[in-house]
Formats: sequence, structure tokens, C-alpha cells
Amino acid sequence: MNLNDIEIFARVAATGSMTEAAQELRLSPAVVSKSIKRLESGLGARLLQRTTRRVMLTETGRGYYERILPVLAGAEEAQAFVEGRTSAVRGRLRVSAPTSFGRMHIAPHLATFMNAHAALQIELLLNDSFVDIVAEGFDVAIRIGELSDSTLVARKLAPVRRVLCAAPAYVARMGQPETLAALDRHVCLPAHNGEHWKLEGPEGPVALRPEGRLVTNSSEVIREAVLAGMGIALRSTWDIGPELAEGRLVQILPDYESPDDVGLFAVYPSRNFLPEKVRLFIDFLARLYAPASYWDKGA
Repeated sequence: MNLNDIEIFARVAATGSMTEAAQELRLSPAVVSKSIKRLESGLGARLLQRTTRRVMLTETGRGYYERILPVLAGAEEAQAFVEGRTSAVRGRLRVSAPTSFGRMHIAPHLATFMNAHAALQIELLLNDSFVDIVAEGFDVAIRIGELSDSTLVARKLAPVRRVLCAAPAYVARMGQPETLAALDRHVCLPAHNGEHWKLEGPEGPVALRPEGRLVTNSSEVIREAVLAGMGIALRSTWDIGPELAEGRLVQILPDYESPDDVGLFAVYPSRNFLPEKVRLFIDFLARLYAPASYWDKGA
């Protein structure tokens, strides 16, 4: 079986397009098509369902794709070992991250990492939707919250503190709530209606379901709303740490914060044969954010 054919199939599966895969691999579409046909013929199974616009994985193709990723990663790691270039990684690193966090806490530090690894290309895609990193061909995803059970591997990079906060102008106008129950008489700014605010307080874990007048799918809109004095929000300190330190926001009900299991995680497909480029990037972020995240200093 030709490893090049497998690599071409993986790129087609990740992009959903033979044309895009051909462009990324600097091959002609005809060569890519021929490679896929050769692989399917050798396996005796159809891996891709072709339409006029896109190609989609068949059920067999998806299972095959999920199983070849560790093989490709192992081949890359083996080549790096033989060539003795673990500190000179090459190729492309595809990273998925939440929009605000990626803009605020990944993008400003990319120059440092990329200067240290000049032969590495990084593709950083920012998206607040849940991303299937296997199906979409990502090497690693940065995720924030409580990590659910998954077949993926996760490494915790840093704890995440979420605090209730408001602008001083709002507190001056509406007063400071003294209890959680008092929040019912205040304007709350959930990221979307129906969101649960999970907190840990003196009585243990509690969950609120605040209703807000402002409805949005953008966390950044909520950030601007709380800064403008429109109400009380539950925000991560990585998002509003400087504003807390400068007094542009004040913490509300400081005895209540997010549970300890809320964290910042790097998620990747397999623990086996972890590509060196992925390991180096995750190690870089871990050193950057932990053990005491810089955004909490002085907050």
C-alpha cells in the first residue's frame, strides 16, 4: 500500500475537495483523483462519495480516516527521528481555537513560536462552534470549559476562573446584589438565553439559569455590554482580567466562582505517535499559561 496515496486521501477527507487537496499538496487534480481510485481499488472499498461540488466520506471512509491518522502521525514522527530534526519541525500545523481566546491569547504569541520553528507553517482557525477535529483535519484544538468524555486526548493547559462582574456604573445605578437570589432583580447578560451559570460557593455547587433582554450568539458582544454598564455577566478572567485590575469592572458576589473542573485544554486525536510539531506547540502553550496564568495576575 502506497503511503503517499494514504496522505492524499487524508488531505481530501480533511478539505472535502479534491481540488483544494490538490492545491495544498501542489499536485494536479488528475493525480489526486488517480491516487484515490488506486487506494480504493487496493482496499476493495469505496472511501469517498463524489458529488458535483464536494466529496464526502462514506461510513467506511470515515472509519478508515480515523484509523490512518495515528499511522500518518507515526510516519512523521519516525521520519523526524531518523533525520534528527526534532527541533526543526516542518510542514503545516492546523489549530482550532475559540474566537476571543485565539485573538487575545494565541495570536499575540505566534511570532515567538514561529520564529523558533521557521520551517513550520501554522493554520489557525478561530470558531466558537464545536469542531470535529478528526473529520476536519485539525492537529490540535484549544477548548475551554468542562471537558466531556471523548475518544480524544486532552491535556489541561491552565485553570479557568469565571467570575460574576459588572461595570461600576451599573453597580452605582442598580446596587450590589448581596445573594444569588437577588440576581433575579438585576439585569443579567447570559451569552444566550437558556445558558446555565455553574458556580461554586459556600454551600457547594449551584446552577442558575438567568434570562436576559440581550440575545446574541457572540461572547464578544456580551463582553462589550458588561463593560458598557448594561448588566451582570459571568466572564472568564482571561477575557476581563485587565478590566478587573484597572477597576473598569468589579467582581459581584466574590464568594461564587466557576468550579475547579473548568479549564483550558489542548485536545488532539491520539496519544500514540503524537507528531513533534503538535507536542512542541502544546508544550509552548503550557509554559505560557501555567502554572499561574498571566491574565490573573493583579486581577
